[in-house]
Amino acid sequence: MNVLTKPRWSPYTVGAGIGILSWITFGLMGKALGVSTTFVRLAGLIESIFVPAHVKANGYYAKYIIEQPAVDWQMALVVGLFIGALVSSLLGRSHKVEHVPKLWASRFGPGKGYRYLGAFVGGIFVLIGARMAGGCTSGHGISGGLQYAVGSWVFFVVLLLSGVATAFALFGKEGRKNV
Repeated sequence: MNVLTKPRWSPYTVGAGIGILSWITFGLMGKALGVSTTFVRLAGLIESIFVPAHVKANGYYAKYIIEQPAVDWQMALVVGLFIGALVSSLLGRSHKVEHVPKLWASRFGPGKGYRYLGAFVGGIFVLIGARMAGGCTSGHGISGGLQYAVGSWVFFVVLLLSGVATAFALFGKEGRKNV
């Protein structure tokens, strides 16, 4: 069987590939893997179209927008992550559209509205948290972890613990029976 058509890849192979990609980005570009800054740059780019004076006067935007272009290798990485996941799911024949997973439906009902709202609000919380922490899970968990950055290891432990706590708060101990 071709490795590209497997529905699930070995986590060891994928981990090694991400590690090699990290070496390449550090070595060739002097940059760490991460994507949350991309959304800041994109927001600043869009906002600069309508109120450029605000973007220039905003210290946070100035750090990420004025010094660096909004469309860069990180933007390509974000687009590539989406395309790669789609191609992988199609090749592995594991692609399926699931608007409301069974676990969510068992706790909150089959309605799409709450599911979409929950995903949107959750995404906002994750993005705000990533920016407050100075990086996202890939920035801290992969790049920071590879550099043994204490802040990144603290981030990742807190992320794991808060994720488990949130899962228990949303779905309870009985949630695992509904998967």
